[in-house]
Amino acid sequence: MSGNRVRLQAIRDVEAYVPPSASFINTEAPGQIFGENVFNKVVMQKRLPKSVYKSVIATIEHGAKLDPLVADAVASAMKDWALEKGATHYAHVFYPLTGLTAEKHDSFLEPVSDGSALAEFAGKTLTQGEPDASSFPNGGLRNTFEARGYTAWDPTSPAYVLENPNGNTLCIPTVFVSMTGEALDHKTPLLRSQQAMGEHAERILKLFGHTDPEHVVSYCGPEQEYFLVDRHFFLARPDLLNAGRTLFGAKPPKGQEFDDHYFGAIPERVLGFMMDTERELFKLGIPAKTRHNEVAPGQFEIAPMFEKANLAADHQQLLMTTFKTIAKKHGMECLFHEKPFAGVNGSGKHVNFSLGNSEVGSVFVPGDTPHENAQFLVFCAAVIRAVHLYAGLLRASVASATNDHRLGANEAPPAIISIFLGDQLQDVFGQIANGAATSSKGKGTMIIGVDTLPILPTDPGDRNRTSPFAFTGNRFEFRAPGSMQSVAGPMTTINTIMADSLDYIAGILEKAVADGEDFDKAVQQLLTDIITEHGAVVFNGDGYADAWPIEAEKRGLANLKTTLDALPELITEPAMELFEKYKVFNHREMHSRYEIGLEQYALTIGVEARLTLEVGATSILPAAVRYQTELAANVAALKAAGVEGDPDALAAVSGPLAELKAGLGSLKSALADEVGHSALAEAEHARDALLPAMLAVRAAADKLEDIVADDLWPLPTYQEMLFML
Repeated sequence: MSGNRVRLQAIRDVEAYVPPSASFINTEAPGQIFGENVFNKVVMQKRLPKSVYKSVIATIEHGAKLDPLVADAVASAMKDWALEKGATHYAHVFYPLTGLTAEKHDSFLEPVSDGSALAEFAGKTLTQGEPDASSFPNGGLRNTFEARGYTAWDPTSPAYVLENPNGNTLCIPTVFVSMTGEALDHKTPLLRSQQAMGEHAERILKLFGHTDPEHVVSYCGPEQEYFLVDRHFFLARPDLLNAGRTLFGAKPPKGQEFDDHYFGAIPERVLGFMMDTERELFKLGIPAKTRHNEVAPGQFEIAPMFEKANLAADHQQLLMTTFKTIAKKHGMECLFHEKPFAGVNGSGKHVNFSLGNSEVGSVFVPGDTPHENAQFLVFCAAVIRAVHLYAGLLRASVASATNDHRLGANEAPPAIISIFLGDQLQDVFGQIANGAATSSKGKGTMIIGVDTLPILPTDPGDRNRTSPFAFTGNRFEFRAPGSMQSVAGPMTTINTIMADSLDYIAGILEKAVADGEDFDKAVQQLLTDIITEHGAVVFNGDGYADAWPIEAEKRGLANLKTTLDALPELITEPAMELFEKYKVFNHREMHSRYEIGLEQYALTIGVEARLTLEVGATSILPAAVRYQTELAANVAALKAAGVEGDPDALAAVSGPLAELKAGLGSLKSALADEVGHSALAEAEHARDALLPAMLAVRAAADKLEDIVADDLWPLPTYQEMLFML
């Protein structure tokens, strides 16, 4: 079927689409199904011996060392529970450096000598697996011919049963390491960093009178943005199918300029999808909380409640998998690419984070008078110091070829990492810098002017959507992560730089106490020193303004605009010493992350360049030539009949067509260029040669889309994909 017929058939199929009927009973209460497929604390308490249960809970809740003797009892109970849930296989689920989820399925059944089979699942099988590690990104940690890698059970993230029409699977969250113990995944460093951060946070809590503080952990609440398109359109777009974003597409007559999609009424078809996904998420114990339309047409958001960072990272990966699966059932494709459509907002994954425990709650709750809340101010100062010292690492933690399309593009935070504190906290720290804080701006009230409407309490300050790192009342929000990436990477960086700041602060205050200094005066001096030395990173203004990069440079803040600008931050001596000191990464692991970042960047752009060449040469160029031929024939026929044709119409298509041919030629040459064999050389070639050549091809093709007859155009258009749901 020719390109234009594929597109027209896709339109007809979309128009004829009938939503599936509900796959569940409407009277079912969410509370009845929440966590029903999770081997959670309630299930463990019923099925495990009391001593085993207490031991496992001590590990999960208090960070106690895992007792290896509990494995057999847990494995037996887990197997029986999973079999009752209809599971036939088990899988160690891990998160390699592809950024995706990986798993290897094994059957519970093992043959016995009489020809029958028994369901077996021993403790050693639960605690350790051995998937092939040779084909996952490792950045030089292993040779290609060395295949051995290990998965190890992570008891802090509960096992769950994943349902499938053809049989269910027991999924066991695990870490993934090489034979030498080096991290080949995102979970291992996240757990290491959380342990380091908790140790030093607890030192500070002890200084503030918490004699035996509970284990401090980081919490994470990621807001997930995504696009939905009809699957018929998705399958008719080779660029979406293979690259996750459109490499061609003229701006539609209407985009997001009316702001009419944001928080608008959710389309019925999309709402059906959301309800189905939420039901599946609830069954897996994922606390989905908020759903709404986002700014761009076809764009939406889901936000869960806060969870421990490790569990939140696992749940995010599971959420994305679930969304992809359920979208297909509703005849749609879920797009997590950071910029699937040019000219409208891309998608991020805002990482809200806090620190705390069940005793103190979040340490970032300021109270009504934050100037008097010394404990809060100390933890807040730790964030200011950490972000100022390690802004480059935060930028590197979100660096990718896909996220480069949105960072700094006035739809996401700028590539300059700064902190927004809000009017109240900026005023308090301003007072501290000048000697001592004696007051805090209080909350107010808003009288709307209609007697029947309530009086509204107002916050002491506004929010700032342009800030990469913003205080939002009881937490900080890191707004730079991309929608496709795992939150484990950013959270690992946040935990580690916080460990460093908390360690620094605890050391100063512990020495002051040991020297007999007045504790309150020591805290005041510490806060003054930190805001004086690191206050340059605090910026409450407009991060999108042209003046901000100029001002940021004066403040000494880096503007790392692209992935290749940001990745070297990983292998500076201070960065490697930081991660080594807190036992999160060794030097080899840091270099591996750098190499993998370069490799993924070059591979991503390389795939896009080859797609641009293929689609441009085999779909767009033939359509434009056909249109040019028709126009030329019409002009010639009119001339033969003694009627003056429209030569301008022919010229209008001939110019962009010549540009397209030239662009395709240049792109083909760029793809054929010999480049160095290093990952850096390939990445630089992708940035400096492939990206500009791709943009030139696209510019010509998008001009042609606005000229070529609609019945000849081969690709579903932005207008169709964004508005036909």
